[in-house]
Amino acid sequence: MRFRQYKFKLYLNATHHITIDGKPGEKHPHTWEISLDVLKTKEEFVKFNELEEMVERFISVYQDRDLNETPPFNLMNPTLENCSDFFFEKFQQILSSHGWIVLMMTVSETPTRSYVISNVHDSSPEETNRALDAVADEVLEKIMEAHIE
Repeated sequence: MRFRQYKFKLYLNATHHITIDGKPGEKHPHTWEISLDVLKTKEEFVKFNELEEMVERFISVYQDRDLNETPPFNLMNPTLENCSDFFFEKFQQILSSHGWIVLMMTVSETPTRSYVISNVHDSSPEETNRALDAVADEVLEKIMEAHIE
């Protein structure tokens, strides 16, 4: 069974500083490129604008802000890794409730430096296959129901 996999990109303009050994570093800006690799779990027409609006609505809270002053980063060091881990969890929550699986997210703070989080690579091949088989079974069941009616 083939799955519909998509890649979406968005950009976050924000400033931050990193605290190392209790000493805050220099505040500096980034235009972070965020790439989301997602899989549609339901056989239906994909309304890209709805997905993009959900993601943009969430990220807008951080757009053009000092991350050190914006929750939850006012309580944690806003490193590339910490920010990415937080965003990944939130994107998963938002998108899964609308029939999407986040396979991977790449966040680039410079053109030469990226942090990658992957649900696929974190899972064993057996776990990944079981998850994809469950999605395929659901899709097949819906197709069969449509033909029976």
